[in-house]
Amino acid sequence: MSTAANLLRADLREFAGYKSARSDRIIGDVWLNANESAWANDSDAAGACRRYPEPQPQLLCQRLAELYGMTADRLLVGRGSDEAIDVLVRAFCAPGQGAIVTAPPVFGMYAVCARLHGVRVVEVPLVDTAAGLVTDIDAMADTAVAQAASLVFVCSPGNPSGESVDAATIVRLLRRLQGRAIVVVDEAYVEYASQPSLVPLIAEYDNLVVLRTLSKAHALASARIGVAIAQPELIAMIRRCQAPYPLPGPAVAQALQALEPAALAATAAHVEEAKAERARVQAALAAMPGVRRVYPSAGNFLLVRFDDAEGAYRALLSSGVVVRDMRAMPQLDDALRITIGRPEDNQRMLAALRPAKDLAA
Repeated sequence: MSTAANLLRADLREFAGYKSARSDRIIGDVWLNANESAWANDSDAAGACRRYPEPQPQLLCQRLAELYGMTADRLLVGRGSDEAIDVLVRAFCAPGQGAIVTAPPVFGMYAVCARLHGVRVVEVPLVDTAAGLVTDIDAMADTAVAQAASLVFVCSPGNPSGESVDAATIVRLLRRLQGRAIVVVDEAYVEYASQPSLVPLIAEYDNLVVLRTLSKAHALASARIGVAIAQPELIAMIRRCQAPYPLPGPAVAQALQALEPAALAATAAHVEEAKAERARVQAALAAMPGVRRVYPSAGNFLLVRFDDAEGAYRALLSSGVVVRDMRAMPQLDDALRITIGRPEDNQRMLAALRPAKDLAA
C-alpha cells in the first residue's frame, strides 16, 4: 500500500468528490448541460466568460508539465499554493484529528489551513546558526513519528528564512517517513535558488509532494496559479477534495501566455537580475550601522535584523517604502523582510534606511 493510500482519511476512501458539468470530456456544439446563460454579458461581447472553465485546464496542465519536467497526471492546478495546502490537509487529516509538522518561523498558511480544519500544528522551530536559520530535519522526522503526523511541511527556499534545504537532507526525511507521513516541500521561490527543484524525486518517493507557483518568478500573483506535483495516485486523491472550477478562464489565458517561449525567456532574465540585485542589496545592508544581521537567501527577499527595527520600519514607511514587518513571528522580534525590487526600488529602500542607521550608530 502506498503512503498516500495508508494515510487517506477512512471516510474519503469511497468518496468521489463533486462531478461538475465539465468533468467529462464531451464533444458538442450546443451546450445545454451546465445551466449557463445563453447570452453573453454586455461587458464580455465575445462571451469568453459565459461558460464554466475546465476543472483542470488541459492545455495549461500540459504546459506546466513541460515546464516542470513531469507528466500532466502528476499535477493538480488550483488557486495558488494555498489551495494545494488546504486540500492536502483535508485529504489526509480527519476534522478535529491528526497533526501536521511545521518549522517556524515559516509561511503561515500551513498552520492556518490545519487549524481551520481542527488539526494540531506541531512546531519544530528553525535553529539560528552561523549559517542562517536552519531546518532541523531529523527533529521534524522524530516529531512526525512521535505525534503520528500525516503531513510534514518543509519550505525551501524558506519564507522568511531564505534557507535552501539540500536534496540529500530531504531524501533522508522521505526515507524515514516512508509509509508514515507525506512530506510537502514548498518551492514557491525555487527559481531564485542555485539548487534545482526536487520534482525529479517524485518518481522514486510516493510520500513527496512539491508545491510550485506562477505567483513569484513568473509575476502572476493576481492570477493565483498554484501547482501540486506528486505521484498520480496521490494527485487523484486530493483532486476529489478540490472545489469545482478552481481557475477562472481569464487567469488560465494569462498563464498560457506567460508560458510561451518568449515570456519564459524574459522571466529567466528577470530572475537573474533579481539574484544579482539580491547580492548587491545584501552587501549594502550588511555594511550599514544598526543592521545586526542579513541572512543569506535563496529567495527574492532578505531577512534583516536591526538594532531598532521599529525605527527602520518607520523610516521606510515615511519614504513610501513598504516592507514586511516580521516582529510578531517567533524568533524575529527585531526583523524585517525586504523583497528584492528593481534596482531603482532597492536604491530608494537603501536611501531611506541610511539616515535612521546613521542616527542609531
